[in-house]
Formats: sequence, structure tokens, C-alpha cells
Amino acid sequence: MPIDHRRGAGIATWFHDPTPITNQLTDTPYVTIDDSLQLRSSSTFGQELPPRPHPGRAEGRLDALLVASWVAPRTTRIGLIPTVTTTHTEPFHVATALQTLDHISLGRAGWQLRFSAGSAEAAAFGRRSAPEIDLDAVLAGRPDAGLDGLIDDAADAAEVARRLWDSWESDAIIRDVANGRFLDRDRLHHIDFASERLSVIGPSIVPGSPQGQLPITLLAHSAHIFALAARTADVVFITPENDAPGTGASRGKNAAQLMAEVRAAEAVEDRAATGLAPLRIVADLVVGLDTATEPGSARLRRLDDLLETPSSGDARIVAGSAEELADLIAGWHEAGVEGVRLRPLALPDDLERISSDLLPSIRARIPELPAGDGIGVRLRDRFGLPPAINRYTRAREERVA
Repeated sequence: MPIDHRRGAGIATWFHDPTPITNQLTDTPYVTIDDSLQLRSSSTFGQELPPRPHPGRAEGRLDALLVASWVAPRTTRIGLIPTVTTTHTEPFHVATALQTLDHISLGRAGWQLRFSAGSAEAAAFGRRSAPEIDLDAVLAGRPDAGLDGLIDDAADAAEVARRLWDSWESDAIIRDVANGRFLDRDRLHHIDFASERLSVIGPSIVPGSPQGQLPITLLAHSAHIFALAARTADVVFITPENDAPGTGASRGKNAAQLMAEVRAAEAVEDRAATGLAPLRIVADLVVGLDTATEPGSARLRRLDDLLETPSSGDARIVAGSAEELADLIAGWHEAGVEGVRLRPLALPDDLERISSDLLPSIRARIPELPAGDGIGVRLRDRFGLPPAINRYTRAREERVA
């Protein structure tokens, strides 16, 4: 499985869940799978990546959604959250592909939404030019027309997906063979979405999936993206205590500061009116653990020497013992962070040590961390999200009432 710690793929530990199904959650309830429309050596706004390809670095990626679709029927416990970019793709196709993944996984699918600002990606598709973005304005938190346009497009894509996922009500399929009725046309809906960029009639070509609404997640470094998360997402990944340039506007801020910014953005939106629960906040951390023969710091230096550049990304990199990392994570938990996404520095070594060494250390410091094998638990449940209520069913019931 391709995991790139620079761009937000990893496994996650969920600290707590306010719903009654806590005992069904697992230490590792989901895995995120990274993807992008650009090569790893390409640069984009808000990040400083190596300016040219390097023989020690894999340039390409396997398609995250296809990887998740392959993994889904071969697993029973773990949630699957592929990254799917919306800028140059059709929201209808994205929505139906993710619905299909939810069916295959029996309700364990999610979506990490990403948009693309690069000129190389725009040229490759040839459908639209890349916007001009003032990076200084973005980092300072000022409005930027180019970025605002990308954010609006991403919000439109998410809204289209959510409407398509609702376009089949749960009782739309009749299967009345005797009378030749297989669908209830009153339970199948055109979404009739129109914006400056998109026009989608619907309905979806995929029947309603197990979760109804898949959890939408976002990796966010700035007030602009916090606002997008508050507008469209269920889960936001933050990157506290990182001084690297790749962290963008979050650079140098602690967990409490970033959480306050997320909640401030959330307060502006009437999420309840759109059927969204309070945002779940998860902190990202790149993990390089000590081994029996080599400290994590030495392993990190070897990686730096191999790539001929210091390791740096959009999340804090911590190399050390499981106890040191567990203390850091417990501190974030005390600050109110609801979960942590652990990005292994190297595979498979750090992934194995996260399971064998780090998770037991976290559990010792956070005894309320739930146990259980998680079989059959849907991803919405693992984030503590309430069951999704179909907007069309709700509207009909309100009319009847």
C-alpha cells in the first residue's frame, strides 16, 4: 500500500467516541491512502518539495481509489479512506466510484477530498488553466481569488456527491417481480444541481450504499481550508507543532490554536441545517520509531542521506521511542484533539512498530481508548457520526407532518 508521509497517508487511532457503540471501535479504525495528480517532485503552493526527480524517490503513485477497491473485499475491519482529487475530475464519476467502494467494503469507505492548484496538472487535462494564487496572501490568511475559486469548486463537488448519495432513498428498490415493479420512481430523485462550473441532474447510477453518506475528510493547514471543512466535511486533519514550510499557515501553531481556528470556522456555518454533525478533529504525526539496534533519529538521518535532502513535510516528524511519542499524543488528547493519524516514516518497519510498541503505549496513557475487533462497524460509527438521514426522506416526512 503506498503511504507517503509528506502528503497525508497513514493509519489512525481514535481517542474516544460519544456514541453508544464505543466498545466496537478499534485502535486502528481506518487507513488513509494518498493520491495526487502531480509527481512527488513537483512543487505546489504552500509546500517546498525537491525541485527535481531523485533516483531514490518513487515519483508516481498507485491510484488510491483503485487500491482501496482492491483492499476492501480482502478486509473486514479497517476503514478505507482514499484521496480523490476533484479539480479536473467529474464529480458524478467520483461520487459513484466512492459509493461503489462503500458497497464493496460494507460501509467502511470514506473520502479524503483534495483539489489541485498546479499548472502541470491543468496542462495535462487541458480543460481549464491553473489559477494564479498569491501564496503570501494565503499564508497571511487574506482572501485570494484563485484559491477561493478552487475551494468553491471543491465545495460544489462535495455537495454534488452528497446529493447523489441521497438520490436513492433506502426503500427505492422494490423487486416486485409479480407486478413487474423493481423501482419506486417516487423514491428516486433528480438532484438538479447547478453552479457556475457544474450542472448535474442525477440521479446516481449506483443504489444507495450502506452508510448513505460517506464521511468526507480534509487535510487542512489554513483558515481557507478550515472554512471549506466547516462547510462540507465530517473530519478535518490538522498538523500541530510543525515548523516546516510545508505546513503553510499552520506553521508553528500548537494543537489548541489550530482547534480554536477550526471551531471558529465551524461556528460560521449552520452545519445542522445541512445534516452535518460537529467536525471531528484529528491531528497528523509522522512517526519514526526506535528499533532494538538503531534509534529513530539515526533512521531518519539515513533517509535524509538517501534522498539528499532533510525530511520535511506538512506534518511534524518525530523520531524516538514509543514512550516519547505516546507522551506527545497524550498531550494532544488532553488539549481536546479527538484522534491522531500516524504516518509511518518507512514501510513496513514503522507500521509494524506502531502496532506492536506505540499503540500499547498510547493505551497505557489514554485508558479510555476503546477496545474491540471492529468487525462490521461502519466508518461513520468509528468517527462518532450519527446515522445519515436521507434529505429526500426527511423532506417527505416533514411535508406529511
